[in-house]
Amino acid sequence: MTVALALLAGAFTAGWFVPNLLHRVDLRRRDPVLLIVAWFVSIGGVLLAAAAGVLLLLLPGHGPGAPLLAALHQCWSAIQHGSPPRVEEAAGAIGVALLVAFAARLLVVSVRGVRRRTRRRQENLSVLRMVARPTSAATDVLWLAHERPLAFSMSGRPGVVVATEGLTRHLAPDAVAAVMAHERAHLAGRHHLLVATADALRTALPFVPLFRAAPHAIRDLVELAADVTAVRACGPAAVRSALLKVTGHGMPDTALAMAQDAVELRLARLRHGTPPPRGMRRAVSCGLTGITATALPFLTAAGLLLGVALVTCPLLG
Repeated sequence: MTVALALLAGAFTAGWFVPNLLHRVDLRRRDPVLLIVAWFVSIGGVLLAAAAGVLLLLLPGHGPGAPLLAALHQCWSAIQHGSPPRVEEAAGAIGVALLVAFAARLLVVSVRGVRRRTRRRQENLSVLRMVARPTSAATDVLWLAHERPLAFSMSGRPGVVVATEGLTRHLAPDAVAAVMAHERAHLAGRHHLLVATADALRTALPFVPLFRAAPHAIRDLVELAADVTAVRACGPAAVRSALLKVTGHGMPDTALAMAQDAVELRLARLRHGTPPPRGMRRAVSCGLTGITATALPFLTAAGLLLGVALVTCPLLG
């Protein structure tokens, strides 16, 4: 039971403290894609460690943890003579019930969220297409006859960018191009799906700080990631001009808009940030981040087991 409890404690510890570590990262200089990977893989690591702990409670002899348990048995028995099998079986059954309940809740929340977003998207698009100006230049853009400079993207098959004619009246051509590059980056990167996934996880387990903090962090990070694409296409000056002139009000709640989230942070990144790596270097960085984030709950569990050994073994002397 010791290994299983250590894994559960490791999952709890990571779920509680990882958000504080991620919030300390300087978003003005770090690669937002790397941090998106860190958030989601950390969530996956917590869930994997919790599931592994529950599974070990149900396996005879605690599965692969049996040799370690045998090595620590004498030390651990100095303060506790072991848990009755019935206690372990009951704990395992409770753990399985909780995991099943979480999975069911996540499924229900996700299905409801998909249906709600699909319904609202269809309603919004039907209205937008009725009032949009027809154009043959770009089939994925709906232009609205409105004076306020406004732009947002809506996911779907296909995804669309909605923009007002105020963009072309108040922004220079390079800034308009930066807005379009930003919104198309949202669609290409499936950023709407990332935000929706984080929202579903928070709804399913709102009492875990890692899950509770993820939606707001992911919203900021996808905006930073889209800015990176726009900067590469049009330059930082064009993106800065767009952020200062485009309005951030009046968008549907299922949309991602150019100037809606983390505007001050994004302006600071344009002033002080450095371009993130590309290609193989970024892939390697994301891979290392994923491995570290996944292993963190398990490393915490190993540290707890080592602490048990160091505390209890001297008692045998």
